[in-house]
Amino acid sequence: MVKVSVVIPVYNVEDFLRECLDTIVNQTLEDIEIICVNDGSTDSSLEILEEYAANDERITIIDQENGGHAVATNNGMKKATGEYLFLMDSDDILELNALEDTYKLACQKNVDFVLFKAINYDYEQDKYYEAENYSMNRLHHRVKDNIFSYDDIKDLVFTITVTPWSKLYNRKFIEDNNITFPEGLIFDDNVFFYKVLFSAKRIYFHPEFLFTRRWYSTSSTTKGDTRFIDSIDIFNLIIDVFKENNAFNEHMSTLYNKKIFLANMRYNKIKDEYKEQYFKAMKKDFQDTLIDTNRYPEFKQHLSYRNKKIFDQVLLSDTAEEFSLTRSVYSIINSNRWKYTRPLRKVGNTLHKVRNKI
Repeated sequence: MVKVSVVIPVYNVEDFLRECLDTIVNQTLEDIEIICVNDGSTDSSLEILEEYAANDERITIIDQENGGHAVATNNGMKKATGEYLFLMDSDDILELNALEDTYKLACQKNVDFVLFKAINYDYEQDKYYEAENYSMNRLHHRVKDNIFSYDDIKDLVFTITVTPWSKLYNRKFIEDNNITFPEGLIFDDNVFFYKVLFSAKRIYFHPEFLFTRRWYSTSSTTKGDTRFIDSIDIFNLIIDVFKENNAFNEHMSTLYNKKIFLANMRYNKIKDEYKEQYFKAMKKDFQDTLIDTNRYPEFKQHLSYRNKKIFDQVLLSDTAEEFSLTRSVYSIINSNRWKYTRPLRKVGNTLHKVRNKI
């Protein structure tokens, strides 16, 4: 049995794939297998994989029709045979000592997974920057050099990065708990992470920066296309995971507020041509909550004032344009600047309707 199986889902990343593969094939831990899943790439990604495979017998290529990140990663995990499992993103960079260091720690500590730090790299501005959710300094301050589980860090559960590439997993632990990525959706790593966190009995935090996460505007989680709509279903799946693990009541307030906050945030970030489609999905989701007589009273009770307003404004708006205008008018009023110092182009009946809904 090899020590670590590295699974790399690949889709149209010809500009970054070589750098990614170089950081894997040159790991100081040599006893690894590298499973690359070409997810129907239409650029030269498959040719690059074949070039590397011809020079490194540790590389196996799975070539499949496009099914998305979750399908590709799940298929790669099924093929894995290693003692431990590392899930790599094909446009990012892993420190060359990462697998050796985390493998040794995983064996020494006998843990379900090792968690480590990552740094952000803004590719378009050529700038590195640290973020708390990837550095996890609060977590390190709490757990120090100790083995821990969810029960030890309940209040910090939302401060830990959900990304699969900041962790080295015991493969048997993943298989025994039947943990996979929900297929057909982006932001799928959120659901995977919470299933892992609740299932794990032994976790170790290694406070070293071993991964560089590359940010660029055309990546799947930042480009703002129709796939942003998936985030609505993803958050409902996250709530389901908390309920299944008897952790929902403890985190109810945070989960409900994050649901509204994230729905609104991604509405703001999605491209204008997709806003109406996103708005309809968001409104349908909010309506489902409204008509659920068992959930709605507690749901509304736990929302912050701001999130209550967003929830109500979504339900009362008929279109994305009306919702956006409602939010604009509300923002002006709320910031004490409602003196027509910023003239609105939308006037007449629409503005009158919106002002009545604020």
